[in-house]
Amino acid sequence: MRPNSASPEPSAPKRLADYTPPGYLIDEVDLNIDIRDDATTVTSKLDVRRNPDAAEGEPTTLHLDGEELELVDIKLDGKPLQPGDYTRTDTGLQIPGMPDDAQLEITTRIKPHENLRLEGLYKSNDLFVTQMEAEGFRRFTYYPDRPDVMAKFTTRVEGDADSLPVLLANGNQIDAGVTGEGRHYTTWRDPHPKPAYLFAVVAGDLVKVEDKYTTGSGREVNLAIFVEPGDEDKVAHAMDSLKRSMRWDEEVYGREYDLDTFHIVAANDFNAGAMENKGLNIFNTKYVLANPETATDNDFDGVEGVIAHEYFHNWTGNRVTVRDWFQLTLKEGLTVFRDQEFSADMGSRAVKRIDDVQGLRAGQFAEDAGPTAHPIQPKEYIEINNFYTATVYDKGAEIIRMMHTLVGEEGFRKGTDLYFDRHDNSAVTTEEFISSIEDANGIDLSQFRNWYDQAGTPNVDAKGTYDPATETFTLTLKQQTDPTPGQPEKKPFHIPVRMGLVGADGQDMALTVDGEAKGTETVLSLTEEEQTFTFTGVKEDPTPSLLRGFSAPVKLTTDLSEKQLQFLAGHDSDSFNRWEAAQTVNRHAMLSMIDDHKAGRALEMPPAMLEQMRENLSDPSLDGQYKALMLRTPSYTELSQAVDEVDPDAIQAVRKFVREELATKLAPEWRELSAATKATAPFEATGEQKGQRALHNLALGYMAANPRGKAVEQAVKQFGEADNMTERLAAFSTLVETKGPERQRAIDQFYDDFKDQPLVMDKWFALQAMSGRTDAAGLSKLMEHKDFSLTNPNRLRSVVGSFAAGNPENFHAKDGSGYKLLADVVLEVEKLNPRTAARLLSPMRQWRRFDGERQALMQKEMERIAAVPGLSKDVYEVVTKTLAAPPREPTMPKDAMPRLMSPDPIQVSPPKAAGDVPIDIEGFRKRREGGKPEGPSIRKP
Repeated sequence: MRPNSASPEPSAPKRLADYTPPGYLIDEVDLNIDIRDDATTVTSKLDVRRNPDAAEGEPTTLHLDGEELELVDIKLDGKPLQPGDYTRTDTGLQIPGMPDDAQLEITTRIKPHENLRLEGLYKSNDLFVTQMEAEGFRRFTYYPDRPDVMAKFTTRVEGDADSLPVLLANGNQIDAGVTGEGRHYTTWRDPHPKPAYLFAVVAGDLVKVEDKYTTGSGREVNLAIFVEPGDEDKVAHAMDSLKRSMRWDEEVYGREYDLDTFHIVAANDFNAGAMENKGLNIFNTKYVLANPETATDNDFDGVEGVIAHEYFHNWTGNRVTVRDWFQLTLKEGLTVFRDQEFSADMGSRAVKRIDDVQGLRAGQFAEDAGPTAHPIQPKEYIEINNFYTATVYDKGAEIIRMMHTLVGEEGFRKGTDLYFDRHDNSAVTTEEFISSIEDANGIDLSQFRNWYDQAGTPNVDAKGTYDPATETFTLTLKQQTDPTPGQPEKKPFHIPVRMGLVGADGQDMALTVDGEAKGTETVLSLTEEEQTFTFTGVKEDPTPSLLRGFSAPVKLTTDLSEKQLQFLAGHDSDSFNRWEAAQTVNRHAMLSMIDDHKAGRALEMPPAMLEQMRENLSDPSLDGQYKALMLRTPSYTELSQAVDEVDPDAIQAVRKFVREELATKLAPEWRELSAATKATAPFEATGEQKGQRALHNLALGYMAANPRGKAVEQAVKQFGEADNMTERLAAFSTLVETKGPERQRAIDQFYDDFKDQPLVMDKWFALQAMSGRTDAAGLSKLMEHKDFSLTNPNRLRSVVGSFAAGNPENFHAKDGSGYKLLADVVLEVEKLNPRTAARLLSPMRQWRRFDGERQALMQKEMERIAAVPGLSKDVYEVVTKTLAAPPREPTMPKDAMPRLMSPDPIQVSPPKAAGDVPIDIEGFRKRREGGKPEGPSIRKP
């Protein structure tokens, strides 16, 4: 079955300006769900009443959304309705002349086993599971499927007792029993009103791992994680992360959990990472299952971050939800900020912040610079699934972070307390949150609202001048934002710039700004196109440290010399800026080498880059995880974003040259580091051991880049002896790139060891897909493997997604074979799962930044996709907007040193958006005071 578009006119957008309150509200929902092998019958009883806030003149017609439903029966106040009493279309059902108060009973039939979109109720292996956000409930039963209709749900679930022994729904269980014929039921009551997108039901043969949590007020909550039999040994970390999340939310935000039970279910087939359904979170197995033998350190961190994210939604998303989907960043940006801060408190704040900024620059900055650029609160969309983006989530989190910076820790807590007090059990807009921060702190954020309305990444230029005669330092900041689709002109943003001045002794100077003493660090508010700040009492020419902690999502250029950057890389008290300065030196050197390569000049390794790397290698004071970050060089993605025209071959050639030069000229140091970090104790998920493993694997990678080295032998040894997936996978990634027989032996051995572990097999597929030895033909062969599937999102992303985003030299092959392969897959998947198909197109969105030949090849494949009749809304919106991108004009001056840093575009471990950050679970880090970022712990005690 090919799912139809939800709209007969896929090009017709929905607009924020067209919002009107619902004509009718639902107070109570009574659901009876009868699950059978061939079909599921859903009977809903809705207590409907006229909305007193409905727009004046709103017709007395009740609109219920519904797609691909078999209507069995419909009754109004107990009386059956005839076909002439209502109008039914492909997208819903309308009942004219509705009374002000009524009970509507509707019976529908659906076929979950045929639902390959994985929206609504579907079957994942033998598990029945739901995904309702954003508009999945309309594929379950007829209902006003919009977030501003909030109701209390009572749900009865019935199924076969043998094959479906576990029956779950939202809320607290209030009844259970048997019905005869080998069937049983459970009944659940959620006392909190919620929109339909937060409804969930699960039925299957699952194992329950239980625990308990006692809230700060002394109330006991029953916790349970449900997994498939055999996976129960992989949930201890998830359970521990859940309990720490619950405690953190009480301590930091004063928010307690509000039901008697909290359940998590892990599903193999899931479009998203996880879903915050009230009291019944449903997760992709990727973010629940973890033990040392099957999960990397990054996987452990991903589980912690996503568990926390979904739990935090209980207040920022569930108790206070969104009025409409244009407000999506209200719940997602705020909750991402909260999960980032949680992970920072669990481990290294420095490492976490660097990780988050890397992800932001790799994904969101590219999005802001492309044809699908949009504000964090978009003003229109065709398909809402396309707006679950890095902009809405990650840039949204940065905008919350800027508010936190402006009002401080205490002021932000006052603002969120007021927000919860005012709007509990309500559906609101971003304006309600901003107003709460304003009112609680007595500030005006009028100009700050431009961040919600304008797309694009601001460019901030900084120039400093020192006058020894008057002992003044003058800092001039300018902001400018490039045009984005539909927004040719930009208003100035309110940009908080956290900064300090560093003296020759490496210490922060005391600051007096425009006559006011500010300590050794301050936040400047850049609100105009150009502003000048004057620092007095400055006894020597300082080195400015700007945008500390990455205090705003901007691109910063400075007039700092290479010598000044090297100085900051060794002395800045802000560890984010210390790392940033080091990366800027490396990036600038590599960009110059890219120019040399394109001009046919011989490549030379800059002494400054080599010396900086040597100093970091020999510095015993650096924490392991932080040192590993300092020893990495700029990625393909970062370099590609910093050039006017992307030449994948030139970028990869320079990256290979740099790695080989560092590998050979620092060969003794890499061997010494490898030996010093070899594991001597059993695996533990501590910060110290994570740093040790990160450095050990980094050393192996550099040793493998040495043409005269013997890293293959070491990799084979590590692959066979490692007691954890972090080290084994690092060895495997090295062997996959080799040309000898060790490559195939490792591939075969890894498969034999883990063929029954789907998440580990995703890694096995992904590393082969990203290998420089895998071209489009090789990927096609990999897709013929018996364990590859187009219908499982994790597996599809691990193969096709990894190739397109993580194998630039082969995806961007000049013969266009990579583009053709991607288009072929998108057209096939689009028939089954439009949401996943649309996301696979992400690497094409920057097509205008490539040379003319590659542009033509990408354009050809996207036009082939766009020409397909009946294309889904998801793919239609992405491909048409991408094709509409105008030719790109150079915007970056050759001598600019933009402070950008991005990770490789796709990784085998969980992505940044899932909270991918190393942690050290030894209690909570002391909370910051006054909103000032804590000096990240980068040195050993």
